Amino acid sequence: MKTRQLGANGPQVSALGLGAMSFGGIFGPTNEAESLTCLDAMLDEGITFLDTANIYGMGISETIIGKWLATRHADIAIATKASVVNDTPRRIDNSEAHLRAELEKSLRRLGRDHVELFYIHRREAARPLEEVIATLAKFIAEGKIGGYGMSEVAPDTIRRAHAIHPCMAVQNEYSLWTRQPELGVIQACKALGVAFVPFSPLARGMFGDQPTPRPTDGFRGTNPRFTEPNFSA
Repeated sequence: MKTRQLGANGPQVSALGLGAMSFGGIFGPTNEAESLTCLDAMLDEGITFLDTANIYGMGISETIIGKWLATRHADIAIATKASVVNDTPRRIDNSEAHLRAELEKSLRRLGRDHVELFYIHRREAARPLEEVIATLAKFIAEGKIGGYGMSEVAPDTIRRAHAIHPCMAVQNEYSLWTRQPELGVIQACKALGVAFVPFSPLARGMFGDQPTPRPTDGFRGTNPRFTEPNFSA
């Protein structure tokens, strides 16, 4: 397995990572046994980079990963995220109080005292970026995270954040179906030495096994890309 470095000073990880969003049932029914089997297969293939989030199954994904890690002596780099609050309506919270509380809960579920990478899952537009990055820098200084990342952000945000404190990684959707990062995000990351971590590289399953039936449950059941008439088009 080829490796990549996370940011300018981060760890070496496998070029392919495993996203654990499905462990929480977001893509449809699943169970813990299936998730544990998937993690074993990941390790067998030499993948050492695992991506999850506090809201994937409302903690289920992290809990399963924590159980698996407790029985494996594997050098796995963990990335997790926080800031999405599943209220009605859903909201984004980048406050120190929220991020700290969610990070601590994630660490307990994962059974670790730190994670290699911690993303703000989405940026809270009304909160000054300087405040948010200062919070993340505190977590780094405290040894709770190896570095910070941002998800679904624009080139200018990357440059501004990196100038405050070096950013380890940016995670945006990127595939042959979704190529917007080519319009500046990838270039900004390369110039700054920030790792670019694509999510949904198989277009949420569209570029997986063929033929692809239209999903009717889980996250994709209500996603506009997978509903008619868009899906057939």
